[in-house]
Amino acid sequence: MPHQKNGYESAQTALPDILLSATIFYLDTHRHPELSGCEERTAREFGVRLRSEGYEVTTGIGGHGVAGVLRNGDGPVVLLRAELDALPVEERTGLAYASSVTVPGPDGGRIPVMHACGHDLHLAAAAGAAALLARSADRWRGTLMVVGQPAEETLSGARAMLEDGLYTRCAAPDVVLAQHAAPFPSGLVAHGAGPLMAGSVSLEIVVHGRGGHAATAHLAVDPVLTAAAVVLRLQGVVSQETAPAEPVTLTVGSLHAGTSVNVVPERATLGLTVRGFSEAVLDRMTNAVRRIVRAECAASGCEKDPDIRVVSRSPVNAPDPSASAVVRAAHEAHFGARRVATSPPSMATEDFPLYGDAGHSLHGRSGVTSAYWMLGCAAPPPAAGPVPPERDREHGPPPNHSPRFAPYVRTALPTGISALTVAALAHLDARRPPCGVGQRHPGSDPGPGLRG
Repeated sequence: MPHQKNGYESAQTALPDILLSATIFYLDTHRHPELSGCEERTAREFGVRLRSEGYEVTTGIGGHGVAGVLRNGDGPVVLLRAELDALPVEERTGLAYASSVTVPGPDGGRIPVMHACGHDLHLAAAAGAAALLARSADRWRGTLMVVGQPAEETLSGARAMLEDGLYTRCAAPDVVLAQHAAPFPSGLVAHGAGPLMAGSVSLEIVVHGRGGHAATAHLAVDPVLTAAAVVLRLQGVVSQETAPAEPVTLTVGSLHAGTSVNVVPERATLGLTVRGFSEAVLDRMTNAVRRIVRAECAASGCEKDPDIRVVSRSPVNAPDPSASAVVRAAHEAHFGARRVATSPPSMATEDFPLYGDAGHSLHGRSGVTSAYWMLGCAAPPPAAGPVPPERDREHGPPPNHSPRFAPYVRTALPTGISALTVAALAHLDARRPPCGVGQRHPGSDPGPGLRG
């Protein structure tokens, strides 16, 4: 009678194919980036891969959101989240698979698009982990939900998916897991000790002046001058209204006004973000911004109150200590303690916390724990010789959102697949880890598998 391969052997045999398929998906996704809210192609390709592994796939959740569900008996429900969207950045990596995509802009020009934050890496790793877990389903019990989220860069995608019934239409998770690429050495993962990412509030401010001729500016109320005063005055908020040891930032990222040098415009529009590690600090900073903007407008003689609108708000990303401890222990057992670091808090922001208890008002589910870690993606430093243009000795590898951000896929992708797989198995009812995932084999050669 022919020997029948069990799930363990089948998954082990499939490892090279899974990694190759994930790599091809990564390269294709990197070549074809799509901006937030426009991720139609990316969502379709991700859904095709999940469906081919036996997942029940639902599309069009909160826009272009995708969710694949694999039901495998009684047990915990585990959600893996990856992002679909890219950034309006012109790629300058020089890679053979670099993006040359541009899309029409609001002013009639073209906007370049690039995966400059690693979302293509996250998505390929999620696809690889989904395949590996599906092909070893006889080694765990529970339900696995793999989510491709749109519009993370605008901090609106998680909210949109949850408001559109993600948990009622697909599955309601017990634990949610995600990772994010960061410019430290590939092959490593890093967990936080406490809050990992700041919360943020983004605001749009419209200053209303009185338009006129530049030759008779005394008859006008110049909103550009008022907006400039607002920008300068806001720089004192962090130093004067928060404690010295409190990590807080306030950044005015945009100021738009006027179209002609000889016309005083009617209005000026500012965009800014405040970031901090507590909701109380974010509230205090936001109130200070409102107070200062209104006062400066009044002092300038603006006849109409400014419009101050909260564009988005993201909670502090503070992963659950117990869920994170489980994942960190699993990562240390798999990778070895030397490849698992501790990540300092970052002022970057994420909407991932909304999938957990921070989003209770959106999904109505209590007790959803979360774990979140950073995934190293930087290339090894040059051994000798001149420093290449994409790297310098003072600042290290290009950071996220840089036009030269280029994950070292050879190591970062297999590490990302392993990290997600191990984390999922740590929370699923796992009987035996598939193909050695989740445990170390001292002295063994990782070979072509997913051990990073």
